[in-house]
Order: sequence, then C-alpha cells, then structure tokens
Amino acid sequence: MPTFIDIQKRLVPNLLDDLQRKYHILRSVRFLQPVGRRSLALSLGMTERILRSEVEFLKSQDLLHIDTSGMSLTSEGLELLLPLEGMMNEVTGINVMEQSLKEKLQVKRVMIVPGNSDDFPWVKEELGRATIQGMKECLVEHTIIAVTGGTTMAAVAGILTPDFASKDTLFVPARGGIGEDVHNQANTICATMAQKSGAKHRVLYVPDQVSREVYDSIMKEPSIKEVMALITSANLVLHGIGDAATMAKRRNTSEEDLQKIIEGQAVGEAFGYYFDVHGKIVHKVKTVGLQLKDLASTPNVFAVAGGASKANAIQAYLKGAPHSSSTLITDEGAAKELLKGTPF
Repeated sequence: MPTFIDIQKRLVPNLLDDLQRKYHILRSVRFLQPVGRRSLALSLGMTERILRSEVEFLKSQDLLHIDTSGMSLTSEGLELLLPLEGMMNEVTGINVMEQSLKEKLQVKRVMIVPGNSDDFPWVKEELGRATIQGMKECLVEHTIIAVTGGTTMAAVAGILTPDFASKDTLFVPARGGIGEDVHNQANTICATMAQKSGAKHRVLYVPDQVSREVYDSIMKEPSIKEVMALITSANLVLHGIGDAATMAKRRNTSEEDLQKIIEGQAVGEAFGYYFDVHGKIVHKVKTVGLQLKDLASTPNVFAVAGGASKANAIQAYLKGAPHSSSTLITDEGAAKELLKGTPF
C-alpha cells in the first residue's frame, strides 16, 4: 500500500517541491543565522527574487525573524524544523540510501545528512549533530571515547553540550600530534569535548609520526603506557577518514614514502594507514596511538566523513579496515557517489 508521501508525490508533486524549497531555506538559516538575503541566496543557489517571496511567506508564518543583522529562525521555526527533518529524509529518499549503503559497505549502520560538505561547509555541523546523536545511543557507564584529530572532529567537539554524557565519561586522544593547526589536534579536541560535556579527558603529548627507535623509547614511559592502555581499551572510537594526498602533505611525508603512496595509488587514509581503491594497505606510518587492529575489538567505531570528493577514501578505508562494528556518518554528496560506484 502506498504511503501518504507516495500519494503526494503522484498527485501533487509541486507541493513537495515547494515544501523542500522552504525546508532548505529554514535549514540554511539555522546554520548561517544571522544571515543576509544575498548571502543566503548564494548559499542556496537561488535568485534573490525567488528567495524574497519565500522569505516573506516564512516571516508571515512567524518562522523567520528579520532585523538589521539578517535573518534568523524564531522559536516556532526551530520547533517546526526538527520534525520536518525526519519527513524530508523520507521525501528525498535518504532513508533508502542509508539502507542501500549499509548493505553495500557491510557496516553496522549508516547515517546520512542532507547536503554536500564540499559545497556547503556548514554541512559539517550537520555531520557533527548526527555523530552526537549516534554516540549518545552507545554510551554506557564509564565510557572511554578515543578521538582522532581533524576539522570534522573539531566540528563535533564544537557543538557538544553538557547533556551529552555523564561525568565519568573519559575522552582520550586516539593518536599523538600530527603537526597541524593545534585546534585540530586530537589532544585539543578531547579537551574541548570534555569541557563542553562536563566529562574528563587525558592527553598524549607525543608526536604522531616517529622513527622505530623513538617509538620503542616512548612506549617504555610509564605515563605514555598508562594513556595507551586507556586508548586501546576504549569502547567507542570516533575518527575521520582522510584523502591520501592531503594527509601525506599534512604529515610532511618524506619523498621516499610519498613515492610509495603515489605508486600504490592510495586514495584514503586513517590511523596512519594508506589504502588503495581495493582497500589494500599500500603504506603504513609508524604512529603513536590507536592501530587498525585495535578496532576489531572495539564495540562501537564511528567513522565520519562527508563530501563527494571523499567517496573514494571512504570506500577504500571500509574495504581495508575491520568494519563490523562501524557506523558511517556521511552526507548526501558522498553517499550518492558511493552508491553509483562500482559494486564491491
């Protein structure tokens, strides 16, 4: 029997188009507020003339507030937007995409947020919200959460709230420093997550990439051994998936290792492992922190990556990593690319 949405699609398709347009406006205002009409039109790829009439309607319904600083959602607008998101997932087929991608990638769960973070940076905040929602469902007493670095993880940290976890939750860095912006390093992100949620955290003040001699020496330090024991016993791991070329550059990779990565045609990176499109590991950096083998015994692993440009990296990583306990959180841009790709 067709659903109410199916009937609407057949009998009044323009109604759904109109609903989607208004939903995208409200959703964009939520992330960009306060925002001017010109900026919003550019963000949505809509003409100012069409946007003006839509904004006037939404304002007449007390869903938008407009003043000299720009547009923002009213409390009524936010109250309407939250349940509307679930409905729009059904209308746009996101629910179906999640199930299809779950079956294709053979992962525990897939969560897809609307949009493409390659085009709209604020979609990363949506990825963050979905990640927090998924993680909340997995929290138990004395949960240890190991977190990697990166801009996506920083976005998750930025929107955590005190109701996320109990005070006995512990955030630990899944790896050492990678020589990037300090705000995007795992130590900083763990500290931010703990501060925002009222939980605890530990630090790992060692470089991410070291020589064999330095690695062996570091791992003998009692304080490092203690933190490493916490990291490897984490019952929830939160990490990003990187583009191989971008990550090699961020690590200031040597010419010799860079050649291995290029010749191996690596497309994705996570935890210092570089994967080709078939999931084969073509290069491994000697890193201090969580190793790929540790994920096999971790109850919940959350991989977060979005943007159509990340599709190959996501697929490569999930082919090469233990993923039976993995939840993939991504966006429409990456999901559509993954679903139209070559079947596994």
